[in-house]
Amino acid sequence: MNSNPLEHLDPNTQTLCSDNAIISMDNWEQIIACKKRFLENGENPLTAPFMRREVAESWIRSHTAGVNPYSPKLGTNVTASQLQSILKKNQLLIETATPLIKAFIGLAIHSGYMLTLRDHQGVLLLQEGNSEEITTFNIVNSVIGAVWPEETAGTCAHTLCMRLKRPVQLLGPENYAFVLQDNLSSSAPIFDAANQLIGILVLAHDLGQCSAKHTFNKLQTHSLGWVTSMALAIQQQMRLKQANQHLSVAKNTLEAAISFIDEGVIMVDPLGNIIHSNQEGLTMLQISAKQANNYNIFDFLNPDSLIIRSVRNGTTLNYIEETLSIHENEQTCIISTRPVFFQTNIEVAGAVLRLNHVDKINALVARRTGNSATYCFEDIIGNNEVTRKTKLMCQRFASSPENILLIGESGTGKELFAQAIHNFSRPNGPFIAINCAAMPRNLIESELFGYEGGSFTGSERGGRPGKIELASGGTLFLDEIGDMPFEIQAVLLRVLEDKKVMRVGGKRYQPVDFRLVAATNKDLYKMVEEKTFREDLYFRLSVLKLQIPPLRERGDDILLLARYFIQTYCRRTKLPLPQISELVCELISKYSWPGNVRQLENAMIYAANMAQGNYIYPEHLPEEILRNKLASATQSQVNFPPPDVHMEEMVSLQDAEILFIKSALSRVNNNVVQAAHLLKVSKSTLYRKIKEYKIEI
Repeated sequence: MNSNPLEHLDPNTQTLCSDNAIISMDNWEQIIACKKRFLENGENPLTAPFMRREVAESWIRSHTAGVNPYSPKLGTNVTASQLQSILKKNQLLIETATPLIKAFIGLAIHSGYMLTLRDHQGVLLLQEGNSEEITTFNIVNSVIGAVWPEETAGTCAHTLCMRLKRPVQLLGPENYAFVLQDNLSSSAPIFDAANQLIGILVLAHDLGQCSAKHTFNKLQTHSLGWVTSMALAIQQQMRLKQANQHLSVAKNTLEAAISFIDEGVIMVDPLGNIIHSNQEGLTMLQISAKQANNYNIFDFLNPDSLIIRSVRNGTTLNYIEETLSIHENEQTCIISTRPVFFQTNIEVAGAVLRLNHVDKINALVARRTGNSATYCFEDIIGNNEVTRKTKLMCQRFASSPENILLIGESGTGKELFAQAIHNFSRPNGPFIAINCAAMPRNLIESELFGYEGGSFTGSERGGRPGKIELASGGTLFLDEIGDMPFEIQAVLLRVLEDKKVMRVGGKRYQPVDFRLVAATNKDLYKMVEEKTFREDLYFRLSVLKLQIPPLRERGDDILLLARYFIQTYCRRTKLPLPQISELVCELISKYSWPGNVRQLENAMIYAANMAQGNYIYPEHLPEEILRNKLASATQSQVNFPPPDVHMEEMVSLQDAEILFIKSALSRVNNNVVQAAHLLKVSKSTLYRKIKEYKIEI
């Protein structure tokens, strides 16, 4: 296996690899020399311009792990009992892969290839090929039960595939071990329905057996696509079988399997004719496997599409947003292309296209950016009549498709109501929340409507969808709508009327379907009269208008919420759970709560940290509550509030004395002597005050 596998080929022969890097005969020898310098002199292979980065990094990891590149055998072997357990665990994978491998093994044997199946840890589960090829690989410990992770086998196609979780092709000296130096190996991952790696399919060939140039060319060009297609077929069958375990009807099983599919792979020739497609791609194009070869991918694309030029010219494109015309309908997809060349690297042999529905990508983006609706109407705490009426009205509005305007002071929970509306009306769609006041004025247009690539300095080359596009199929929540720039309001109005959006720098409108919920703490109608908010937009937003009551109008809900916040916080932080004293109940019930529910939650978190168990007393409350409601009376002195505190927010000195006497008595179980000591007054003075204020002990 140590002869030069290219010695019978044209010196200009070049080979296609998984990331479109080309290895010529000169590169082949350069890589061998590079590996020698790396192993003997410690030269960093990452500095070599002809080395693929992922291969060089794998060499370094292999060397660090202590892999012997000169060893005649690779990896380790599991015990017989361990092998039985592993085979049983992977029984479904083996049963699914075996008939598919058997169906194509004749072609593989004829071409001098061997097919192997490994589990997600690199254990060899199955291998098929001609006896001569199997014997050759058995010599290096490629046997059932052999474990070849990177830590013991070094760089090879399946170890990189395990790490990168994508198809990989390695040629000759790119393998770390010298016993694999003549191999052409292509590997592809297999994922389960939860997108977890469960296996790797490997197509391996000893290039020392390759003497015909045309055979080498053909195998080079198609082996990676072949093994990728077969791995996808195994993956699809696995998903269908897994679905069959849970569903009783074949129709439901098929529908469930399709729902798991998230990516299409289509192979085309330079003219766009479809050569092969996995089931995902067929579903997206709405064609059958029998019809596939009668279709041209260009027929689904716009004539000026970048994808068409990429396929014809043999260039690579990443994540290009394109509109597919399918049976007079349009579907927006994210498409990437990888060219396939003949061995000369001059003539384009075709391309591989990867397709994803843009709606799925948008949903992933929405989740990744933290936009999610977690609250339902049942999560809104409150038994007060005002609260119950508000929830009932909001739930009634949620049943309607019309826009909703939520009006309320800051901190009343407008976003909580918006999330409840979303989960009631469109729970399966994305929830996109935007704070119009927090967004920079010069960016709000591109953030809302998106932009095409190259629209302005600093824009991403491929463009970016706006928040409105991301909200399609779900809910768009515009908080602080009163702070939206006046010039943007007209564009938003047009989107609401037409349900179409055009990106900044774009040339076409894209249909969007979203539910709008807007919120404000301002008087929008007054802003309309002052000409700072568009009248037509106001009436479009306020089709259904709901006033969220401030906390001071919710009565007993204050104590209910206070206890909830304390319990939730103490449970999360494992602090001892304190009780709210009677005086604190009175204080927080009478306080005006200008910051509403948000301020109440913060105050209870502060009090729980100050109290550290037992009871929460007035001195455990934040300063602003005591300052505004008790006038900061301590012991026998009164510290007057600052000049900006309104007189109506203060209480009399007599009321302050009553509250502090009650607090002291409560803390010492009504022991007058001890209470007098706490208050630093005589016992007789305290008795006199108790009698004067008619305080019951």
